[in-house]
Amino acid sequence: MANPNPVKQEELDQRTMPVQARSMRRVDTILSTAAELIAEVGVDAASTSEIARRADISLASLYRYFPNKTSVIKAVAERQLTRLEPVYENFLGDFDLDRGLEQLIDELYAFYRSEPGYVQMWSGMQAIPELAHMDMDDFLYHAGRIRNRVLEILPHADADEIDAIVMMVSRTIGSLIRHAMVMDDTSARNMLQEAKSMLKLYVRTRLEELESR
Repeated sequence: MANPNPVKQEELDQRTMPVQARSMRRVDTILSTAAELIAEVGVDAASTSEIARRADISLASLYRYFPNKTSVIKAVAERQLTRLEPVYENFLGDFDLDRGLEQLIDELYAFYRSEPGYVQMWSGMQAIPELAHMDMDDFLYHAGRIRNRVLEILPHADADEIDAIVMMVSRTIGSLIRHAMVMDDTSARNMLQEAKSMLKLYVRTRLEELESR
């Protein structure tokens, strides 16, 4: 069913792009406070008035930058995805599909565990269409970059087949790590260790098949 009160995309964006250091610090404070509040009470219970109170600013000041709660959540999510960029950069730089794959899974898991509000926001992203779209765009972006790196190594491989392999591995990693968030740390690490073995074997086998053709 279509949303009876759709929010225009431009209303979700920041009202004012801060250029002065003071304004940038204020936006950073708002986003950090929002993430911590979401981690504490969840997305639904977090309110702009409570974010403003904890950030020690007026609600009017918060609304100078963010017109509503959804725009705050969207900005927090964007910042989280930006903070993950170095993890992917390191993986793509070394592109070690054995040791590097293990390290990628470990670093993603550590980030998901430590980043305030990450689990609470992304676990319920289907209720926030903007987050679902952002997640898909981010997934396709990184999957595309990994695909291109594989094709640099195997330039004569079938691109569609590479796409399918990368999509399967990427989706499996994402699903397993997000599932690990609701487990205790020991159980989660044990499960992910098994996942590493499974994925490395799969990747090794499939690349050997592609190279032998």
